[in-house]
Amino acid sequence: MRMRYPLRFYLAGAVAARAGDEMSGPALMLAGFAMAGSATDASALLAGITISAVVGGPALGVLLDRAGRPGRLLAGALVLYAAGLGMILVGLDRLPFAVTVLIAVLTGLLGPALSGGWTAQLPRVVPGDRLPRANALDAMTFGVASLAGPALAGGVAEALAAPTAVVVSAGLIGLALPAAWMLPSRPRPGRGPRSTSVVSELAAGARVIVRRRSLARATLSSVVCCVAQGMLTACVALLGERVLGGAGRGAMLLSCAAVSALAANAVLARFPRSIAPDTVIWAGALVQAGALALAASGRPAALVVAALMIGIGEGPQLAALFAIRHREAPEHLRGQIFTTGASLKITGFALGASVAGPVANWSLPGTLILAASVAALAALACFAVPSSTVNSSGIRTPAR
Repeated sequence: MRMRYPLRFYLAGAVAARAGDEMSGPALMLAGFAMAGSATDASALLAGITISAVVGGPALGVLLDRAGRPGRLLAGALVLYAAGLGMILVGLDRLPFAVTVLIAVLTGLLGPALSGGWTAQLPRVVPGDRLPRANALDAMTFGVASLAGPALAGGVAEALAAPTAVVVSAGLIGLALPAAWMLPSRPRPGRGPRSTSVVSELAAGARVIVRRRSLARATLSSVVCCVAQGMLTACVALLGERVLGGAGRGAMLLSCAAVSALAANAVLARFPRSIAPDTVIWAGALVQAGALALAASGRPAALVVAALMIGIGEGPQLAALFAIRHREAPEHLRGQIFTTGASLKITGFALGASVAGPVANWSLPGTLILAASVAALAALACFAVPSSTVNSSGIRTPAR
């Protein structure tokens, strides 16, 4: 089955789904502002479709782990997510706004399917010796999506109106359906019928994340880094307005970060075993901390360099996180661990953005310094969890 499912097919589907996802947030913001006439209502839509991921991720992961053909379930999640975007658009014109926000919250439950749920299937697409390189390429799809999605949202909204941008984002997600539907099935059935409840499996997945020290370190550090990334995102419009000569130019900083993340992961894909992923996790956090501190200087050239540095830290860190999850996750809990991790990161990002918004109006440099401090804490978080090593027999033992 693996030989009949090319890696390029997987990557094409991942790019389409993730570009649609990255496009959907800005598109909803623009459509909400255009149709509801309120920036507050527009931000409420974005908050609604992101905040519920913390609940939807673990539950979706359990269902993926129980499915004999997880690709079929993943395809269904993509259909429902795209349909939810369409219902939000219809609701903006015909339903009370509170009902539309509720639809956004329900749609957001499926958001982790486009990130962690997809990546959890990668070991069934490529053999183990090719997994490190495939993992780096998979991480690159996030960079491509984060670069293309917002640009498409702005371009389509400008040319064809904001509601059309939401339709296009749903269409991109729909393009990923064949790749999801045809994902390989599990190589062999389990040893027996499932006798545990969904709640028991949720608890088992949480225990794995907490008790496997390398996985706990990577998860904690990546979530804290996402808080810092959310804080930066909340600042880009003000940075563009005050430093670069226009609020819209702040998006250029995110594009710079996406380009450098792609370049860094392209190098990593050629040399996938050059640096241990556990090292990349904390080193990437330190690079991002330094970049955010540099951005606080408020100079245009320094801002561009800082954005490039952020991508250099963020891109390989994401690939390293995937590598650790693939290494540490038991097969029967793999989907849950990936979707739970994705939901925690989405929630961390939303938390950082919500905290930074009011603070940035008071002091923009202070907010960036605070974000740098949070990223530095992400590096320290790696060492807050005791490390462990794996001996030649594959038995995990404490490092000290």
